[in-house]
Amino acid sequence: MSLKSILELHSLAKDAGRKYKHHRDLFTQLLEDSGKHFTGIVGPRGAGKTILLQQYALQDERVFYLSADTLEPGDNLWEIVSLLVEHYKVTTILIDEIHFLSGATALLKKIYDFLDVRVIFSSSVALSMHSSAYDLSRRVKLLELRNFSFREYVGFKLGIELPRLDMVALEKGEWSVSHLECGRVFDEYLLKGGILPLALDEPDALSILGSIVDKVVLRDIPMVDKVTLPETEHIYNILRFMGRSSIDGISYSSLSSNLGITKYKVKQYVNSLEKAFLLHRVMPEGTNVLREPKIIMAPPLRLLYKRDESALGGIREDFFVESMRQSGIDISYLKGTRGQKTPDYLIRDAQGKLVVEIGGKGKGREQFKGINVERKLIFAHTDIPLKGKIPLFMAGYLA
Repeated sequence: MSLKSILELHSLAKDAGRKYKHHRDLFTQLLEDSGKHFTGIVGPRGAGKTILLQQYALQDERVFYLSADTLEPGDNLWEIVSLLVEHYKVTTILIDEIHFLSGATALLKKIYDFLDVRVIFSSSVALSMHSSAYDLSRRVKLLELRNFSFREYVGFKLGIELPRLDMVALEKGEWSVSHLECGRVFDEYLLKGGILPLALDEPDALSILGSIVDKVVLRDIPMVDKVTLPETEHIYNILRFMGRSSIDGISYSSLSSNLGITKYKVKQYVNSLEKAFLLHRVMPEGTNVLREPKIIMAPPLRLLYKRDESALGGIREDFFVESMRQSGIDISYLKGTRGQKTPDYLIRDAQGKLVVEIGGKGKGREQFKGINVERKLIFAHTDIPLKGKIPLFMAGYLA
């Protein structure tokens, strides 16, 4: 690619960045970040990593945007970056979708060691980038850009900027009227794909999500994990089985026995899908239990497979676990003896343990019986607080 083409693409990227007036929360963190380390942004496809970098390119004339997937075979990115630093006085290089580069880790090491320039890069293939960050040691800090938290969605959709809440505030009902009123758009966020930032521009976000899943399964995972084409059908089967099943009991063992895949392979595929932000693994709490994780889908993935009332229980738990991941809260699932009813999850925060149950408006407290934890909370799919319950969407204000 000619230098003229590279400069033109940089200009087009800045024009694209000007179209979006709102910024994700991570944007401020990037602006405040300093030091010699490089910064990697990982997250699901469609979360807005490209737009974030395009907006960042507008902050300083010495910032330059490159997209790795536009480079042609034979292009030498080391030479391109060296030229930009020497002749255009560039101080920060933005490399979008860096996983398209072969030898990306070696290139970053070379830039870090021999050029006076910062690098901020993005990737939708977190598995590859986590490996690179390990190899690069102190040179790289990875940040996650996940899909919208409910709080972020309210900011973009309604233009209402609300402060984060913590779990203690939820327990005590210490939220504003605006926090409560904005719950009116929760079902649009949860059940119609509003959690996907791409839904701001795409009226049929769920159909786009289907295409994203295809890219992850057919291109990203095989590229990173050397999965063969016949094996990708096993990965599709895992997603279909989970999407059409109830939330309880999805584990390595259940997937292996129902789909006829070895448990070893199931673990490999689930690990890849988690690093691609399509699944979550939640480990069990307690002793003397089989230490297999409970496997949860990242919302709104379940809606690709089932959209009737029977999907509600699963999508509620998907949302709750995603909210805990977004806010960095430690969560595990409670596993009792056979036939014993237990609450859904246990959370650990600065105040200790909190037992959580998730459900619809009619969810009761019977599953808390015999649980020796003082703090107990029900998140119910309701618009207003009810006796002993708080609205499920309040968990979306934690991040």
